[in-house]
Amino acid sequence: MRSLGPLAALLVLLAAAPAGAQPKTAIEKGSTVKIDYTLKDDKGEVIDSSTGKEPLAFKQGAQQIIPGLDRALLGMKVGDTKKVVVKPEEAYGKVDPKAEAEVPKEALPEGAAVVGTRLMARGQDGNPHPVTVKVVKDKTVVLDLNHPLAGKTLVFDIKVVSIEPPGTAPAPAPAPAPAPAPAPTTAPK
Repeated sequence: MRSLGPLAALLVLLAAAPAGAQPKTAIEKGSTVKIDYTLKDDKGEVIDSSTGKEPLAFKQGAQQIIPGLDRALLGMKVGDTKKVVVKPEEAYGKVDPKAEAEVPKEALPEGAAVVGTRLMARGQDGNPHPVTVKVVKDKTVVLDLNHPLAGKTLVFDIKVVSIEPPGTAPAPAPAPAPAPAPAPTTAPK
């Protein structure tokens, strides 16, 4: 009589695994991912969070989120949590002191010619970019063209909410940049 050892072992393994059980999918290039996050600066001040909002959705490796965070998420699985520290070079870059433009006051919305006011300006690429009023002169305003988070080390607390492997889900629209902390609309006193 023949031994049923290997066949019996396979049947035991199949019976022990829950129906439909599959290994957890890991984030890989091309995955469509949703994460919950809290973004802080290196002093611990909260800059932005998905708490109370929909999770942030993006396609891994498609330049929809900052490079340092994109790379740090590779290999994570649904339910995983992680603290990710991203240096300026892997986020919004270093502050460029030459990144400024002088424009006529009339080019700004009424009441916006105040140092510290944050505005959205259309860049040469046609996309909106955040700018900050840096200097107010008699007839012109100097705008700082650096991203408000340029030069900052960013700290993300991440939880992976969902992962769709490459080719299984439509790519989400590009993720918006985290909202910068609100700026005063008037000069500090």
